[in-house]
Amino acid sequence: MTVPHQQRKQDHLRICLEEDVEFRRPQAGFSEIRLPHCAAPELALDEVNLETKLLGKSLRAPLLISSMTGGAPPARQINRNLASAAQTLGIALGLGSLRAALEDPDLLPTYQVRDIAPDILLCANLGAVQLNYGYRPADYQRAVEMVEADVLILHLNPLQEALQAGGNTNFAGLLNKLAALCHQLTTPIIVKEVGWGLSETVARRLAEAGVAAIDVAGAGGTSWSQVEMQRASQASARRIALAFESWGIPTVESIRQSRRGAPHIPVIASGGIRDGVDAAKALALGAHAVGLALPLLKEAAQSQEAVIEHLQEITQELRIAMFCTGSRTVADLRRLESALTP
Repeated sequence: MTVPHQQRKQDHLRICLEEDVEFRRPQAGFSEIRLPHCAAPELALDEVNLETKLLGKSLRAPLLISSMTGGAPPARQINRNLASAAQTLGIALGLGSLRAALEDPDLLPTYQVRDIAPDILLCANLGAVQLNYGYRPADYQRAVEMVEADVLILHLNPLQEALQAGGNTNFAGLLNKLAALCHQLTTPIIVKEVGWGLSETVARRLAEAGVAAIDVAGAGGTSWSQVEMQRASQASARRIALAFESWGIPTVESIRQSRRGAPHIPVIASGGIRDGVDAAKALALGAHAVGLALPLLKEAAQSQEAVIEHLQEITQELRIAMFCTGSRTVADLRRLESALTP
């Protein structure tokens, strides 16, 4: 029997807040990347400029608070704390999947944040696979309008669906339907994985389908196989989930593959980015922005001030990393790729 949306959302929140659900292996790969230190950067620290643009919208730092939650009562305050922090800091925010709100409008307030974050790049979010389960372009457009979003994120999560009881596992013909959706909606579409990475081939096919950007969401951060293992009620389901503990394309490798496959659209890097140095490495590898989720969840469950403080630490670490590589701008940092080791 399928678990109701609200219960599943509450389970996910509880498990992510209380259990160890991060990859043990593979790691994201950032520890293997070394930025080129510049002892004479020829600029002052306060000259470093973190501003960038993503899908036509200005960000004061190249950061996206990645999609986390919605659709359950505890999610409302979490999303509002995240949105308030994003508004204060001038960064982007992704909401959790809006499927719950489309199917139960009473849950919509758990996602709505535009009243406290009028200026941010705000991303609605739905599963791409719902195109094979009766969702029409109008449903995706309605999700965008319900939360007054600027962008629509479509997530790809075949492994998670395969591990969920009653998961939506028909991914056949999805790319053609996705291409049609891209041409029918005026809202830019970002396609992301949820923690196992995008390959060069998939990135290329997504770019050919007409998506505006991709988010690699590589292996090395939150492991949704571990989350689903924690949720499973039967021992056999837990063993099956455990078998996929090390599955996926590490984030660093996924960034490289995605840039080869989709060199002409923005690549967002997420999956295991835990501080501003990781963020700098991802940007130096060619990402246009970086996403963080789990590192902010506990703070978001506390207060907007806690989220802001954590993000300010990350942006200061990023600023110092840019300073110590002689990078005045994010564009300068992205030009360091050839100097990275290994």
